[in-house]
Amino acid sequence: MIPYGKHYIDDDDIQAVVDVLKSGVLTQGHAVEAFERGIADYVGARYAVAVSSGTAALHLAALAASVGPGTTLVTSPITFVASANAGAYAGGKVAFADIDPKTANMSPMALAETLASNPNTRAIVPVHFAGLPCDMSTIKHLADKAGAVVIEDAAHALGARYPDGRRVGCCADSLMTIFSFHPVKAIAAGEGGMITTNDDGVYRHLLRLRSHGINKFDDPLLLKNQAFTDGVQNPWYYEMQELGFHYRITDIQCALGYSQLRKLDSFLARRRALVKRYDEGLAGLRHVHPAQVSGRERSGHHLYVVRIDFESVGMSRNTLMLTLRQRGIGTQVHYIPVPMQPYYRAQGDTVAACPNACAYYEQALTLPLFYDLSDSEQTHVINVLKELLA
Repeated sequence: MIPYGKHYIDDDDIQAVVDVLKSGVLTQGHAVEAFERGIADYVGARYAVAVSSGTAALHLAALAASVGPGTTLVTSPITFVASANAGAYAGGKVAFADIDPKTANMSPMALAETLASNPNTRAIVPVHFAGLPCDMSTIKHLADKAGAVVIEDAAHALGARYPDGRRVGCCADSLMTIFSFHPVKAIAAGEGGMITTNDDGVYRHLLRLRSHGINKFDDPLLLKNQAFTDGVQNPWYYEMQELGFHYRITDIQCALGYSQLRKLDSFLARRRALVKRYDEGLAGLRHVHPAQVSGRERSGHHLYVVRIDFESVGMSRNTLMLTLRQRGIGTQVHYIPVPMQPYYRAQGDTVAACPNACAYYEQALTLPLFYDLSDSEQTHVINVLKELLA
């Protein structure tokens, strides 16, 4: 079976994990700091905070942006539910801005309409879907006018670049950017996430939120009479200054992630080559089109999504996916629009305001794309699709 996505691990990755296992430090050690510094340097941000998952990163970013009761978080309907759930976790309302049908990313025009009907918006979470960066300069302009901050969901987009060449995660047009290191992402850490920012106050806030709200660094201590003896700080002393979480990541995961980071550029080059082969191999299918065609040289290419006119080809998506599975090809759908989920329907959300997302969902299919997908395997995928859909 050829899966739609998977990780790639080599001997260097295994050795990096073994070295940590032998070091005697399994968590809150130097491997975490090295991975954070590596990501920050790679994307061009001042700070990076590693956490237990991409979902944890979204949650903490929403809290650090002061999302809460009486405020709204706006995101895309075409994303994994965690992008929206971050607003709900923080106690805020969640609203959705429809996608641009040409990119499957948040439409700035739809965002402007959503902001007009949600004047208490505190955070906007554009999703760089499949690795293609959103129109961040326009989104940032709209956010500034609305008095909102921007949190980029770059779970798909590590290594992607904006039109000016800067890397996603530099936070030039956002307060924070989050990444995911789930096994099917650009680099794998087993599980894990990262938040980048250029704001010193936000960075310190994230460090506290990550570890129970406890201050163990050089932030001012609040209870001086408890913290000091004869003017010297008590060596055992710490303060829980706010409600935080146990969202720490282990050195084991960070060692793997840092080792993978060194190979990221080669991973991206191979994904880019595979995307080009798909584009060329499927070009003759009249009712099959790539969901994204712009920014091919800038995308992180986490996913290869096609839009299929199933009515015209005379086959349902369900039938096609099951037939492909029988031929050894795994596929997936990214994503069911979040407002369609029962939880959000119960909150009063409706997909009626997101017609482009609904039209996309009816046609979307994700094909296999990963670093060590061989040319022969990809050719098999293309040939079977041609046989079934021509």
